[in-house]
Amino acid sequence: MGLLTIARLTGRSLYLPPGERGPLALVALVNVIGWHLFSGYGISLIPAGRAAIIAFTMPLWVALLSRLFLGESLTFPKIIGLALGMTGLGILIGPELRGLGAAPLGTALMLGAALSWAAGTVLIKRHRWTVSTVTLTGWQLVIGALPIVPGALLIDGLPQASWFTLPVVLALAYVLLLPILFCQWGYFQLVRLFPAGVAAISMLAIPVIGVFSSALILGEATGSRELISLALVCLALGVVVVWPALRERQAARSRRN
Repeated sequence: MGLLTIARLTGRSLYLPPGERGPLALVALVNVIGWHLFSGYGISLIPAGRAAIIAFTMPLWVALLSRLFLGESLTFPKIIGLALGMTGLGILIGPELRGLGAAPLGTALMLGAALSWAAGTVLIKRHRWTVSTVTLTGWQLVIGALPIVPGALLIDGLPQASWFTLPVVLALAYVLLLPILFCQWGYFQLVRLFPAGVAAISMLAIPVIGVFSSALILGEATGSRELISLALVCLALGVVVVWPALRERQAARSRRN
Protein backbone atom coordinates (compact mmCIF):
# COMPACT_ATOMS: atom_id res chain seq x y z
CA MET A 1 0.00 0.00 0.00
CA GLY A 2 2.94 2.31 0.63
CA LEU A 3 4.23 1.89 -2.92
CA LEU A 4 0.80 2.43 -4.44
CA THR A 5 0.37 5.57 -2.31
CA ILE A 6 3.74 6.85 -3.58
CA ALA A 7 2.64 6.09 -7.15
CA ARG A 8 -0.58 8.02 -6.67
CA LEU A 9 1.08 11.00 -4.98
CA THR A 10 3.63 11.25 -7.80
CA GLY A 11 0.93 11.30 -10.47
CA ARG A 12 1.30 7.72 -11.73
CA SER A 13 -1.78 5.71 -12.62
CA LEU A 14 -2.73 2.68 -10.51
CA TYR A 15 -4.78 1.19 -13.34
CA LEU A 16 -3.65 -2.19 -14.65
CA PRO A 17 -4.69 -2.90 -18.25
CA PRO A 18 -6.54 -6.24 -18.58
CA GLY A 19 -3.72 -7.72 -20.66
CA GLU A 20 -1.22 -7.17 -17.84
CA ARG A 21 -3.24 -8.58 -14.94
CA GLY A 22 -2.65 -12.26 -15.68
CA PRO A 23 1.12 -11.87 -16.23
CA LEU A 24 1.39 -9.74 -13.08
CA ALA A 25 -0.45 -12.39 -11.02
CA LEU A 26 2.01 -15.00 -12.30
CA VAL A 27 4.97 -12.76 -11.47
CA ALA A 28 3.60 -12.18 -7.96
CA LEU A 29 3.10 -15.93 -7.50
CA VAL A 30 6.79 -16.72 -7.99
CA ASN A 31 8.45 -13.41 -7.12
CA VAL A 32 6.58 -12.60 -3.91
CA ILE A 33 4.65 -15.65 -2.69
CA GLY A 34 7.14 -18.30 -3.80
CA TRP A 35 10.25 -16.42 -2.73
CA HIS A 36 8.98 -15.35 0.68
CA LEU A 37 7.38 -18.65 1.66
CA PHE A 38 10.19 -20.88 0.40
CA SER A 39 12.92 -18.73 1.94
CA GLY A 40 10.97 -18.09 5.16
CA TYR A 41 10.52 -21.79 5.88
CA GLY A 42 13.88 -22.80 4.44
CA ILE A 43 15.90 -20.42 6.61
CA SER A 44 14.12 -21.77 9.69
CA LEU A 45 15.54 -25.24 8.95
CA ILE A 46 19.16 -24.46 8.03
CA PRO A 47 21.68 -21.85 9.23
CA ALA A 48 21.60 -18.47 7.52
CA GLY A 49 24.99 -18.92 5.86
CA ARG A 50 23.93 -22.15 4.20
CA ALA A 51 20.62 -20.59 3.17
CA ALA A 52 22.50 -17.70 1.55
CA ILE A 53 24.64 -20.12 -0.47
CA ILE A 54 21.56 -21.56 -2.17
CA ALA A 55 19.51 -18.34 -2.39
CA PHE A 56 22.31 -16.54 -4.21
CA THR A 57 22.66 -19.21 -6.84
CA MET A 58 19.82 -17.16 -8.35
CA PRO A 59 22.07 -15.48 -10.98
CA LEU A 60 22.97 -18.91 -12.34
CA TRP A 61 19.30 -19.79 -12.85
CA VAL A 62 18.58 -16.37 -14.37
CA ALA A 63 21.44 -16.82 -16.83
CA LEU A 64 20.00 -20.17 -17.94
CA LEU A 65 16.34 -19.09 -17.98
CA SER A 66 17.03 -15.81 -19.76
CA ARG A 67 18.97 -17.72 -22.42
CA LEU A 68 16.04 -20.12 -22.90
CA PHE A 69 13.08 -17.74 -22.67
CA LEU A 70 14.47 -14.29 -23.50
CA GLY A 71 17.14 -15.19 -26.01
CA GLU A 72 19.78 -13.28 -24.02
CA SER A 73 23.25 -14.36 -25.05
CA LEU A 74 25.77 -15.66 -22.55
CA THR A 75 28.44 -13.14 -23.48
CA PHE A 76 32.05 -13.46 -22.37
CA PRO A 77 31.75 -10.64 -19.78
CA LYS A 78 28.63 -12.28 -18.31
CA ILE A 79 30.33 -15.68 -18.03
CA ILE A 80 33.46 -14.18 -16.45
CA GLY A 81 31.41 -11.97 -14.11
CA LEU A 82 29.23 -14.87 -13.05
CA ALA A 83 32.28 -17.06 -12.41
CA LEU A 84 34.02 -14.34 -10.38
CA GLY A 85 30.89 -13.55 -8.37
CA MET A 86 30.05 -17.16 -7.56
CA THR A 87 33.70 -17.78 -6.60
CA GLY A 88 33.56 -14.80 -4.26
CA LEU A 89 30.33 -16.08 -2.76
CA GLY A 90 31.83 -19.54 -2.32
CA ILE A 91 34.90 -18.13 -0.54
CA LEU A 92 32.68 -16.04 1.72
CA ILE A 93 30.46 -18.88 2.93
CA GLY A 94 32.47 -21.92 1.83
CA PRO A 95 32.79 -23.44 5.31
CA GLU A 96 29.00 -23.77 5.43
CA LEU A 97 28.94 -26.00 2.33
CA ARG A 98 29.72 -29.10 4.37
CA GLY A 99 26.41 -28.92 6.20
CA LEU A 100 24.03 -28.66 3.25
CA GLY A 101 23.37 -32.39 2.98
CA ALA A 102 22.39 -32.63 6.65
CA ALA A 103 19.11 -30.73 6.11
CA PRO A 104 17.66 -31.83 2.74
CA LEU A 105 14.25 -30.21 3.27
CA GLY A 106 15.73 -26.83 4.12
CA THR A 107 18.10 -27.13 1.18
CA ALA A 108 15.21 -27.99 -1.17
CA LEU A 109 13.12 -25.05 0.10
CA MET A 110 15.96 -22.57 -0.40
CA LEU A 111 16.53 -23.97 -3.89
CA GLY A 112 12.83 -23.37 -4.55
CA ALA A 113 13.28 -19.78 -3.33
CA ALA A 114 16.24 -19.21 -5.69
CA LEU A 115 14.32 -20.67 -8.64
CA SER A 116 11.24 -18.57 -7.79
CA TRP A 117 13.30 -15.39 -7.64
CA ALA A 118 14.98 -16.25 -10.95
CA ALA A 119 11.68 -17.10 -12.66
CA GLY A 120 10.13 -13.84 -11.45
CA THR A 121 13.06 -11.85 -12.82
CA VAL A 122 12.73 -13.48 -16.24
CA LEU A 123 8.94 -13.05 -16.29
CA ILE A 124 9.27 -9.34 -15.49
CA LYS A 125 11.71 -8.94 -18.36
CA ARG A 126 9.67 -11.02 -20.79
CA HIS A 127 6.45 -8.99 -20.65
CA ARG A 128 6.21 -5.46 -22.08
CA TRP A 129 4.67 -3.47 -19.22
CA THR A 130 2.95 -0.14 -19.72
CA VAL A 131 2.60 0.73 -16.02
CA SER A 132 5.35 2.40 -13.99
CA THR A 133 7.78 0.32 -11.93
CA VAL A 134 6.43 1.65 -8.63
CA THR A 135 2.86 0.68 -9.60
CA LEU A 136 4.04 -2.70 -10.89
CA THR A 137 5.93 -3.43 -7.67
CA GLY A 138 3.09 -2.24 -5.43
CA TRP A 139 0.51 -4.47 -7.11
CA GLN A 140 2.89 -7.43 -6.90
CA LEU A 141 3.11 -7.05 -3.14
CA VAL A 142 -0.65 -6.56 -2.80
CA ILE A 143 -1.33 -9.75 -4.80
CA GLY A 144 1.30 -11.60 -2.78
CA ALA A 145 -0.33 -10.51 0.47
CA LEU A 146 -3.70 -12.03 -0.47
CA PRO A 147 -2.75 -15.62 0.51
CA ILE A 148 0.10 -14.79 2.92
CA VAL A 149 -1.78 -12.52 5.34
CA PRO A 150 -4.74 -14.91 5.93
CA GLY A 151 -2.24 -17.77 6.21
CA ALA A 152 -0.23 -15.90 8.82
CA LEU A 153 -3.37 -15.11 10.84
CA LEU A 154 -4.55 -18.72 10.59
CA ILE A 155 -1.22 -20.22 11.65
CA ASP A 156 0.12 -17.59 14.07
CA GLY A 157 -3.05 -15.90 15.30
CA LEU A 158 -3.65 -12.20 15.78
CA PRO A 159 -0.65 -9.99 16.65
CA GLN A 160 -0.27 -9.23 20.34
CA ALA A 161 0.32 -5.71 21.61
CA SER A 162 3.23 -6.98 23.72
CA TRP A 163 5.14 -7.88 20.55
CA PHE A 164 5.52 -4.25 19.49
CA THR A 165 8.38 -3.05 21.63
CA LEU A 166 10.39 0.00 20.50
CA PRO A 167 13.18 -2.10 18.89
CA VAL A 168 10.57 -4.14 17.01
CA VAL A 169 8.76 -1.04 15.77
CA LEU A 170 12.02 0.57 14.64
CA ALA A 171 13.09 -2.64 12.89
CA LEU A 172 9.71 -2.89 11.14
CA ALA A 173 9.92 0.74 10.03
CA TYR A 174 13.39 0.14 8.58
CA VAL A 175 12.33 -3.05 6.77
CA LEU A 176 9.22 -1.42 5.32
CA LEU A 177 10.93 1.76 4.14
CA LEU A 178 14.16 0.34 2.70
CA PRO A 179 14.07 -3.41 1.85
CA ILE A 180 10.37 -3.49 0.93
CA LEU A 181 9.56 -0.08 -0.56
CA PHE A 182 12.86 1.15 -1.97
CA CYS A 183 14.79 -2.07 -2.69
CA GLN A 184 11.88 -3.95 -4.26
CA TRP A 185 11.26 -0.97 -6.54
CA GLY A 186 14.98 -0.57 -7.23
CA TYR A 187 15.49 -4.20 -8.23
CA PHE A 188 12.56 -4.26 -10.64
CA GLN A 189 13.76 -0.97 -12.12
CA LEU A 190 17.15 -2.61 -12.73
CA VAL A 191 15.45 -5.57 -14.39
CA ARG A 192 13.53 -3.25 -16.71
CA LEU A 193 16.64 -1.22 -17.60
CA PHE A 194 19.26 -3.95 -18.03
CA PRO A 195 19.39 -7.52 -19.36
CA ALA A 196 18.03 -9.96 -16.77
CA GLY A 197 21.43 -11.63 -16.36
CA VAL A 198 23.18 -8.35 -15.58
CA ALA A 199 20.55 -7.34 -13.00
CA ALA A 200 20.79 -10.77 -11.36
CA ILE A 201 24.60 -10.74 -11.12
CA SER A 202 24.41 -7.39 -9.32
CA MET A 203 22.59 -9.19 -6.48
CA LEU A 204 25.80 -11.06 -5.61
CA ALA A 205 26.87 -7.92 -3.74
CA ILE A 206 24.15 -8.53 -1.12
CA PRO A 207 25.81 -11.23 1.05
CA VAL A 208 29.13 -9.37 0.93
CA ILE A 209 27.46 -6.16 2.11
CA GLY A 210 25.70 -8.23 4.78
CA VAL A 211 28.99 -9.55 6.15
CA PHE A 212 30.61 -6.13 6.36
CA SER A 213 27.44 -4.60 7.82
CA SER A 214 27.54 -7.27 10.53
CA ALA A 215 31.13 -6.31 11.24
CA LEU A 216 30.26 -2.61 11.46
CA ILE A 217 27.00 -2.88 13.41
CA LEU A 218 27.41 -6.10 15.42
CA GLY A 219 31.17 -6.22 15.83
CA GLU A 220 31.48 -9.58 14.07
CA ALA A 221 35.01 -10.48 12.99
CA THR A 222 36.11 -10.17 9.37
CA GLY A 223 39.32 -11.39 7.81
CA SER A 224 41.08 -12.18 4.58
CA ARG A 225 38.24 -14.44 3.35
CA GLU A 226 35.77 -11.57 3.49
CA LEU A 227 38.16 -9.13 1.81
CA ILE A 228 38.94 -11.56 -1.04
CA SER A 229 35.22 -12.20 -1.50
CA LEU A 230 34.49 -8.47 -1.63
CA ALA A 231 37.25 -7.93 -4.20
CA LEU A 232 35.95 -10.75 -6.43
CA VAL A 233 32.34 -9.57 -6.30
CA CYS A 234 33.36 -5.97 -7.07
CA LEU A 235 35.49 -7.26 -9.95
CA ALA A 236 32.49 -9.29 -11.20
CA LEU A 237 30.28 -6.21 -11.18
CA GLY A 238 32.97 -4.24 -12.99
CA VAL A 239 33.30 -6.90 -15.68
CA VAL A 240 29.54 -7.13 -16.24
CA VAL A 241 28.56 -3.45 -15.98
CA VAL A 242 31.64 -1.24 -16.46
CA TRP A 243 33.61 -3.18 -19.07
CA PRO A 244 30.80 -3.35 -21.69
CA ALA A 245 30.04 0.34 -21.12
CA LEU A 246 33.69 1.29 -21.68
CA ARG A 247 33.87 -0.85 -24.84
CA GLU A 248 30.67 0.74 -26.15
CA ARG A 249 32.05 4.22 -25.47
CA GLN A 250 35.31 3.33 -27.23
CA ALA A 251 33.38 1.95 -30.21
CA ALA A 252 31.31 5.17 -30.40
CA ARG A 253 34.48 7.26 -30.43
CA SER A 254 35.92 5.12 -33.20
CA ARG A 255 32.79 5.57 -35.30
CA ARG A 256 32.91 9.35 -34.85
CA ASN A 257 36.57 9.44 -35.87
